[in-house]
Amino acid sequence: MEIRELRAFVAVVEEGGVSAAARRLHLSQSALSQVVQSLERQLGVQLLTRSHSGTTPTAAGELLVRRARAILADHDDAVAELTALGDSGSVVAGSIRVGVPLELPLDVLPSALAELRAAHPATQVEVRHASSAGQVAALENGDLDLALVRYRPVGGRFDAMLVVREPIGVLLDAGRSESLAEPSGVPLDRLAGMNWLAFPRSDAPPWYDEVSAILRTHGLVDQASAAGGDPPVTAEVKFAAVRAGRSFTLAPPGWATSLPEGIHWHPIAGHPIVRRTWAIWPATSRQRDLATLVAAFQLPNGGG
Repeated sequence: MEIRELRAFVAVVEEGGVSAAARRLHLSQSALSQVVQSLERQLGVQLLTRSHSGTTPTAAGELLVRRARAILADHDDAVAELTALGDSGSVVAGSIRVGVPLELPLDVLPSALAELRAAHPATQVEVRHASSAGQVAALENGDLDLALVRYRPVGGRFDAMLVVREPIGVLLDAGRSESLAEPSGVPLDRLAGMNWLAFPRSDAPPWYDEVSAILRTHGLVDQASAAGGDPPVTAEVKFAAVRAGRSFTLAPPGWATSLPEGIHWHPIAGHPIVRRTWAIWPATSRQRDLATLVAAFQLPNGGG
C-alpha cells in the first residue's frame, strides 16, 4: 500500500462517498474508484459497502481507516520535520516554480499540489503559464524548476515522466458535424478540402511536426504555416473560423462541454492523434519537495 492510496481511502470514508472525496482530492471519480479497487485487490477484502446513498466502510474498512489515519499522521509529521531542516539544521522554506501549458487537464495539477502540500506544507509554489518551447528555455536558464510540456526534449540534461495522454478530437460547425461525423467519430479523410487551423509551431515544434505529419497523410495542411507564417491563434479566432464551415481545429476532450452554440466536438475515428504531457526537470536536481511533486503526478489522473 502507498501513502497516496491510504490518503484517498480515508477521504472516501470521511466524505461518505467517492463523488465528494473526488472533489476534495481534485481527482476524477473513476480515478478514485480505481484506487479503492486496487486497495481491495491488494488486501483481498471488501473495504466499502456501496449503495445509492453513498458508501460505508466494512469491518475491514473501519480497521484500515483507523490504521491509515495513524500512519498518515506519523508520515506527515516526519516529512514536515525532516524537510524543514537545511544542511545547517536551521528551518528553511522551499519554493518550486512550475511551468504550465494551455489546455492542461483540470485534474492534473491540483491533485499533485494537494499531495505536495500534505508532505511539504512550507513549500511555496509559483505557477507560470507558457508554451512548451518557452518552458524548456526557462528550465535551461534556471528560471523554472519543473515544466509540463507537450514533448520530451532529447538528451540527458532533463529527467522526464509522462503525466497524461489525451486522444485529440476535432471541432466542427453544426452543418459539417451532421455530414461528417459517424458514431465512432470523424474519419480524418472526411476532412479533405478543409483547412486545419493549427496552433503555432513555435509553441511546441516536435508536437506540431507529429500532428502535421499525421494530417498530411490525409491531405490536410496548415495553410498559414505552408505560406511561411506562424501566427498565434486564440480560441475566439478558432471559433469564428470553424463557424464559417471551411476550417477545422483540433481540441482535447475537455472542450466538449464548454463550446459556443453551433460548434461541436467529436473524437477522431481510431484516435490517431494522442497528445502527451510530460513533466520534465533538471537531471541534476536534488530538491526533495520537487521529487515529492513529481511523484504525485503518478496519481491516476486520466492516463498518467
